[in-house]
Amino acid sequence: MFHQSGGCCDGSSPMCFPAGDFITSEADVHLADLVVEQVDAPIGFWMSVSQYEYWKHTHLTVDVVKGRGSGFSVEAPEGVRFLIRSRLFSDEESAALGLEAPKVGPGTTH
Repeated sequence: MFHQSGGCCDGSSPMCFPAGDFITSEADVHLADLVVEQVDAPIGFWMSVSQYEYWKHTHLTVDVVKGRGSGFSVEAPEGVRFLIRSRLFSDEESAALGLEAPKVGPGTTH
């Protein structure tokens, strides 16, 4: 499973844990189950509620890049780390998801 929180790092590195090794609660939001080639079962993606409030208007992509990640995440000994890439939803995507367009400045919207 992946879990994204704002508790450590720069907020762009999701942690990956074997299923059942990280306990979620009402403080977490289940965003989706990721389907990954060569992995038998979907991988749950969770985010802390507080982090979700910042990122709910964005399309997120989980990527793998070379480098050292957190020692707590499963990819740490592999010489790679997971990285979140994001872009704001378009107005049409936000409307389809029932989200109000985010504020981008005083009195304006995206």
